[in-house]
Amino acid sequence: MIDFIYVLPLFFVGLGAISLMIVSTFKSVTIRKGSITTLVFLSMAFISNLYNLNTGDEVYSHYPFIDIFNKMIIVDTYASYFSTILILGAILTILIGIHYFEKHKEFTVEFFSLFLFSVFGMMLLVHANELISAFVALEIASISLYVMIGFEKVISKRIEASYRYLVLGSLAGVFFLLGTSFVYGATGTTTIGTIGDMSLNTFATNMNLLIIGGTMILITFLFKIAAFPFQNWAIDVYSGAPLPVTAYMAATFKAAIFGFVLRLFIVDFDLIRDFWDDALVYVIILTLAYGSFLAIIQKSLKRMLVASSIVHTGYLLIAFTSISALGESGASSIIFYLVAYFLSAVGAFGLIAYISSDDHLRITYDDFRGFAKIRPYMAAMLSIFMLSLAGIPSTIGFIGKFYIFTGAIEAGNTILAVVGIIATFISVYYYFKLIAIMYFYRSAEMTNVPPLKGVAPVVIAFIALAIIWGGVGNTLVAYFPGVDLLIDMAKLSYESLFVG
Repeated sequence: MIDFIYVLPLFFVGLGAISLMIVSTFKSVTIRKGSITTLVFLSMAFISNLYNLNTGDEVYSHYPFIDIFNKMIIVDTYASYFSTILILGAILTILIGIHYFEKHKEFTVEFFSLFLFSVFGMMLLVHANELISAFVALEIASISLYVMIGFEKVISKRIEASYRYLVLGSLAGVFFLLGTSFVYGATGTTTIGTIGDMSLNTFATNMNLLIIGGTMILITFLFKIAAFPFQNWAIDVYSGAPLPVTAYMAATFKAAIFGFVLRLFIVDFDLIRDFWDDALVYVIILTLAYGSFLAIIQKSLKRMLVASSIVHTGYLLIAFTSISALGESGASSIIFYLVAYFLSAVGAFGLIAYISSDDHLRITYDDFRGFAKIRPYMAAMLSIFMLSLAGIPSTIGFIGKFYIFTGAIEAGNTILAVVGIIATFISVYYYFKLIAIMYFYRSAEMTNVPPLKGVAPVVIAFIALAIIWGGVGNTLVAYFPGVDLLIDMAKLSYESLFVG
């Protein structure tokens, strides 16, 4: 019985995906009914996952149905923490995007089935304790995303983005499989935890095989998070996708990728992690530099946010290189920053999706001239998201960057910290440019503005408040849980990787 309770979140999401696939054949099931059904299954998964999360001081690690899965799936504090992020990201995507889906008639109920299949794949990925299982989970999520990107078949750029991601994503999957085969050749196993134990015994004779295999898996990881030199696909694919899907990919999917890779590299690749440090320094510097350049030259707000997501990948990789020296604090800074970026990105992309579905189509910076006078509420929220992405104090984005940069200095990566701070100063230009245009430039469109409606504006406000709360926390209200709660949960998640 306890095993079934542990897998309930996966069960609810998978059941929802299959159920929506079946009921989508009935014409009476509308987009709104499909979205509400999706939210019901996600809510059940979220509630059951809170039980697994265990917010106390104890960490745990459990292998459900070990006779059936043979330790291929693990449920621990770490996986439950990431599952909470993934499910919450899915819920926010639906709540903010429902207005967008209803306004774009090409969307059908099948989209929500694919959406839940992608959530299932991402959750399975962070629960995967074996490389082949992780590959299957990654492909479930990726294939669902390929179709979701091109779901609006009448728009050519959607099809182009879907096909491009399909081809390049499949190639990245090949690298993962090749890397897995090399790791198996070096250690005789693909089970996480056992790989590290076996590599201790065979490291002297099979070191090269293990390094080659780990490097190929690292390449897949760098591609999926759009790090240099594997970032060129991101601009065209993300900008070609529907806005809610772009938000979902940029924030939620990236968290799932980091969730699995952190487990693998912390637990099993500790012996060879230093081998990549020098190469990762150049990767990080070029990721930050090239991402900043792309963000500066963009005229489309959506493409600017996509380019800036490459810069945020660079920040995360700075913390990734600090794990060897800092251990728990380095890993927890990544986990915390994923939450900070997740909230900021979902809020920014979601807000743009909402106003683009029921207002004048806003694409470029100039389209937002005088936006604060037309939509003062939305302009204020968008400003908060930009401030957080730029890392301005009193936002959760500032706290996240503070932990990453101080951690890098403590780990001896001062050069990376300096480059990251420079990239942050550069980001002020393209983020504050939008704020200046919204508040200090006059717009010709001042009449016939439709009123705000639906749940999306409320959800966007909730995300904005969460970003401020993450930046100030209990400094304003005594005994009110602040940013320390997130940091403590991140540390507990890290500790659970070494239980059992």
